[in-house]
Amino acid sequence: MGSAEIEELIKHLALENACRFGGKTSPGVVAGHLIARRPDIASTIKELMPMISSVCDRVNSMKLEDIRREVQRLGAAPPVMTRRGPPPELELPLNPQIPGHVLRFAPNPDGPLTLGNARPALLCDYFAKRYGGKFILRFEDTSPSVKPPLLEAYGWVIEDLSWLDISVNEVYYQSDRLELYYSRASQLFEVEGAYVCLCSPEKFRTYVKEQRPCPHRGQSPERNLELWRGMLSGKFKAGEAVVRVKTDLSHPNPAVRDWPALRVDEAPHPRVGSGYRVWPLYNWSAAVDDHEMGVTHIIRAKEHLTNEIRQSYAFNHFGWKIPTAVTIGRVKLEGSVLSKSKIMAGLREGTYSGMADPRVGTLKSLRRRGILPEVIREAILDMGIKPIEATIKWDNLCASNRAKVDRTTKRFFFVPSPSLLIVKGTLHAESVTLPNHPDNKELGERKLALHPTQNELRLLIPSADLSSASEDQVIRLMGLSNVRLTHVDRSKAVAEYLSSAVTEARANVIQWVPEGSAVPTSVLMPDAIEVDGSSEINLASEKVGAFVQLIRFGFVKLEEVQQDTISAVFAHR
Repeated sequence: MGSAEIEELIKHLALENACRFGGKTSPGVVAGHLIARRPDIASTIKELMPMISSVCDRVNSMKLEDIRREVQRLGAAPPVMTRRGPPPELELPLNPQIPGHVLRFAPNPDGPLTLGNARPALLCDYFAKRYGGKFILRFEDTSPSVKPPLLEAYGWVIEDLSWLDISVNEVYYQSDRLELYYSRASQLFEVEGAYVCLCSPEKFRTYVKEQRPCPHRGQSPERNLELWRGMLSGKFKAGEAVVRVKTDLSHPNPAVRDWPALRVDEAPHPRVGSGYRVWPLYNWSAAVDDHEMGVTHIIRAKEHLTNEIRQSYAFNHFGWKIPTAVTIGRVKLEGSVLSKSKIMAGLREGTYSGMADPRVGTLKSLRRRGILPEVIREAILDMGIKPIEATIKWDNLCASNRAKVDRTTKRFFFVPSPSLLIVKGTLHAESVTLPNHPDNKELGERKLALHPTQNELRLLIPSADLSSASEDQVIRLMGLSNVRLTHVDRSKAVAEYLSSAVTEARANVIQWVPEGSAVPTSVLMPDAIEVDGSSEINLASEKVGAFVQLIRFGFVKLEEVQQDTISAVFAHR
């Protein structure tokens, strides 16, 4: 499709949207509809924005009856693209040594899961389901002082995986498996694959740099077992003794040379208290568990390539079969923080309001904003299993979410920063009935009581519309009537009733709510700024957690719903 054809599609979408909303449209909304129909051009949407803005300007300058005639001539716009099946390249290489498909997702419960964590979790779940295998959730929580676990984080992980519709077959806590790690360490001493090092960290780094063995490397199995028992009994303090796995001292990567497997750490653990004083480091507990659990495939990020080499030495010392590793790149979310350490630091400093702050890329935050789990799943699977870093753009994520929710989402009036509009003249109705959706009749209708008194109607309208209005200007109150402004100042406007016929509208179409039944409403935006306004009373009948569209403002998820106050979180336009 060339640029001329794309421009025609943009025009079609802009006309259709303007026809639905009283003759006006906006570039952001049209861009979202364009991406929903042409996801292949999502990466170039910024370059298309000047064209989209120009088309919207031309459409907004047209009369409503002309827009309607043009839409009738063009017919319905192309349908929203439905997602294809998973990309064909999502295949796991066979493990020549271990039959079957057993995959594990192994988070450290020291903070909330982020969109970055979702990538390995969803891929493991996808392959386990595709091949009829097993998905293991393993909490790697053996660092009580460096990366201390949070008790509540265990539940967060399980909640997030359930939300993503991930099927967990088995759950393990490494903090419950210390005796196993001890037993395997004793066995490795016996086959001379490990030793207890008493060197200071500084001295050992010198040996590593010079590719020389430390004095303890040649100790007998008996001596190592004696020192090992001393570590367990309390003879050594933190930093005085470390169990090291024997590797190639001439390996080109110094981090591989005789890596540490277990160390003394006397900090209390939130799950098991102070009952243990020797804790395994990541590479030891991961290697032991991958063998014990029969893991066939490991999906891991690029930064774990060194750990893969380290762990191979433990497997080889024992003669274990090695899982097949699949390396994937990191995931970034445009404009959001995904680093757990940065998120937790921001929480401690008061920068963020909580784990679901809209500025962070946690799954809690995405769920709070109304992003559907299937949208995240599709975005992750579309990336495949390539080792390159990938950035998810909010425009694309929101376009996909919008395509799924648009037809089933009710519409309501919301007036940000309201100003008073007094309409004078003959109004023949005590109420007005409006559709809950411009196209989906199954969503029903809603009634708004007008509360006219003494031939006068008091409404709230957006202050932004009032600030750009002028006396003698004709405006259309969406779904209600046409009025002519007779007085405008900073705090209010007065208008005279003209008619209710839509065909007479020639200017701006604005939303409104009756002053007498308006419900104070606050919307939390992506930058954590709150927009205050007033909503129609019907919104107060919706349930907490409902996903709705505030007309001409955006899609939101309701967080608090009462008769006298409503709060919501902005999702997207």
